[in-house]
Amino acid sequence: MDEWMIERYELAKMRVSQIPGEQAVAQPYLDFFQKAADFLIKTIQIMDDKGDGLSFEALKERNQMLYQDISGDNYNVSYGNPSYAKKMLGEYGKDFTFLYGELRGAIVYAHEKDLWEMTVALELFLEVYSAFAQEEIPEEKVVRRILYSYVNDYCQDMMEHHVRSSLDPEMNFAVKIIMEADLSDLSYLYRFGEYISENELGSARFLNTLPQEEIDAMARTYTEGYRIGFINGRKDITKKKTVNIRYNLGFERMVRSAILQFRKMGLEPVIYRHTPHVACKRGSSRIGYTGGVINPQYDYDHRQDYALFLDGEYLQKRLRALQNAYEQYKDLAAVHGGPAVIETFGEAPFSPESKPEAWSLSEAQHKLDLELTNESGQIVNRYIHGDERSFTIIAYPVPEIGTDYPDIFREIVKINTLDYQAYQKVQQKIIDTLDTCEWVEIKGKGDNETDLLIHLHKLTDPKTQTNFENCVADVNIPVGEVFTSPVLAGTGGILHVTKVYLNGLQFRDLKLVFDCGQVIDYTCSNFENEEDNRKYIEDNILFHHPKLAMGEFAIGTNTTAYVAARKYGIEDKLPILIAEKMGPHFAVGDTCYSWAEDTSVYNPDGKEIIARDNEISEMRKDDVSLAYYGCHTDITIPYEELGSIRVIQDDGDMVSIIEDGRFVLEGTEMLNEPFH
Repeated sequence: MDEWMIERYELAKMRVSQIPGEQAVAQPYLDFFQKAADFLIKTIQIMDDKGDGLSFEALKERNQMLYQDISGDNYNVSYGNPSYAKKMLGEYGKDFTFLYGELRGAIVYAHEKDLWEMTVALELFLEVYSAFAQEEIPEEKVVRRILYSYVNDYCQDMMEHHVRSSLDPEMNFAVKIIMEADLSDLSYLYRFGEYISENELGSARFLNTLPQEEIDAMARTYTEGYRIGFINGRKDITKKKTVNIRYNLGFERMVRSAILQFRKMGLEPVIYRHTPHVACKRGSSRIGYTGGVINPQYDYDHRQDYALFLDGEYLQKRLRALQNAYEQYKDLAAVHGGPAVIETFGEAPFSPESKPEAWSLSEAQHKLDLELTNESGQIVNRYIHGDERSFTIIAYPVPEIGTDYPDIFREIVKINTLDYQAYQKVQQKIIDTLDTCEWVEIKGKGDNETDLLIHLHKLTDPKTQTNFENCVADVNIPVGEVFTSPVLAGTGGILHVTKVYLNGLQFRDLKLVFDCGQVIDYTCSNFENEEDNRKYIEDNILFHHPKLAMGEFAIGTNTTAYVAARKYGIEDKLPILIAEKMGPHFAVGDTCYSWAEDTSVYNPDGKEIIARDNEISEMRKDDVSLAYYGCHTDITIPYEELGSIRVIQDDGDMVSIIEDGRFVLEGTEMLNEPFH
């Protein structure tokens, strides 16, 4: 098989190398093929050459060269841009922009020396080229069929590789770099095959200035959060042998330290790259380790490229492939502990342009996509049991956040290591008050039009039961929230935030209207056209569900983070992980306990959190396909826009938790100290 693959590769690369000098294809298509061939030749050179002798500057130049086509103004005349592809290639534009995106994966395959992946990519390019090298230009449907067949033919192989890489510690490409490279020589960053921006370089440089004790302490906050998550969830970590580390390049010193700490817990690292294959990803999110994003508009333009092939036949093939892959690696899945995530933040907020020329899912495809999400979730949960796994997540800034980066970084380290025991006590005061009622009122102030009524579950035994989880620094770092799953019936009103950053996208003047706990109307002010505003929300918050439930209501208590954000002017750059702790927040989508509702959860005081279900998730008992949305998006009202949070008692009296953006409940005075 290896010899046969080597022969295929050698034939493919030889043929690709000939194309730049050929005139066998008519314009305007020739321009695409020659530029694509030039790009592929560069990746072939990397594939065939170890590149060990290149200097830092040479490696940097090569990295920039591989990504220059989609950077800055170059993107305006790139075939990766669906608008330009449509302009130059007409009806074939969408097919060629899909092909362009798939070929970009060659950068990864070349650096990993992945012979199969590289060969398959080259052969796909050559098949399309050959179709256009005939006397007559092929019909658009012929090109579409070639691309469709490629995805379907290799779906099983791609899925097997994807699943194995997420479970098998022997897939150790990244781990070997992290553990063996000289991290003081930043040349190592270019070995990953990701785009390396000043954020990755700057993060690595800064971490190299810190003493090992500080690096170890940062890693320990992260690894201990993961371990404590198992303890608090009453799950046995000794059953697990692997942990998935997800992070942004530049944090290798911290990750190396974390790997050593995890190994002392008996856990080997699994570190896989975000997938380059359209067949294995959905949307523009990057799950796995990643480098810099050279152009977020490019990622946004290609987020629904799978519209080319998503149909009923592919849906069934994809699910069979996923099932087969997990069955093949079921032993690895059984001992997998879950993800440990290091997020980064600080990039300039991105507000995308919606392009009609880009691939987009039809209404029928959106339904198929939701079915794929639900069915895939069920398959994964059959092999990686929710009641046995855990996770943790922590976030740090990148240099792009501004000239105060070193100070901001140290401030975030401080925030990530706040005294969780002190917060635990104060948050318990809030929970005790919330547990006395079934209704909570939240109102905005000033320009904020929020006016919400939240219905809580009724406690049948308040001595042993609670509605709210006391969230300290374990799975969700930093400390600072109490949260619940509301009863949908009776929950309603307007949620409004003037500016918020969700999943890497900025929303301005976002309004969601709830009735019976579900979103029934929505708008924002990102675009002049109201239709574009609604589509923006449908694509990136509602994910094309006709209605989306309020899966979570929480009160953030981390005023230290809030004050630090205001001090450095970085409120709009904070990830939701931190932002959700800086005021009340509301999640639309699944509850926090999705797929694990039947697993008992307890607070440190021993009380069981009974609000793990709502009316939607309870439908799993009859039809699991109706019970989950496959999304969960937190939206925070900052303290400065918050008028009040009040519990409504049975006699109609109100007890205030927050008034005019400050905590007023007795026993919570500590939370106001950062404001002073």
